[in-house]
Amino acid sequence: MPEIIFDCCCISNFALSDSLFVLESLYSRSAYITNFVSAEILRGIQQGHKDLVKVREAIKDGWLKETVLSSQREKSLYETLSVSLGLGEASSISVAKSRGLVFASDDRAARREAGLLDVKLTGTLGILKKALNHRIIDLKKGNLILAKMIEKGFYSPATSLKKI
Repeated sequence: MPEIIFDCCCISNFALSDSLFVLESLYSRSAYITNFVSAEILRGIQQGHKDLVKVREAIKDGWLKETVLSSQREKSLYETLSVSLGLGEASSISVAKSRGLVFASDDRAARREAGLLDVKLTGTLGILKKALNHRIIDLKKGNLILAKMIEKGFYSPATSLKKI
């Protein structure tokens, strides 16, 4: 599987719906978040979203890796993007562009910027569809996960994976 980097919203959708197993099954040992996204996750935990602790556990388990901006190229692109995007999105796009990773986000502005930079994209629905195609989940389980994501605040353009 290609390496992937998640923004806070996308990985949170899976954590809050108790479905991080989908990401682990698809991207074990090739999944990343930046330290900026990790800080956003910590802030969410502190604000009472206890299920986000599962993201920190995934890092401890080793299938999800936390990374930092390491090159001048990444830092420079991050500085440019952080003018119009959140720090998590800006850092994730910078790493994705520099290292050739897929960027997982549902944020329209972040996806637009990533697209302009020719960064490969996916989002929550694309990942759920991929999990269906790889038989990690069936349609019924996928729709239950999607419903729980929506219940937890995910704005989804679809209410059923059958329509995707």
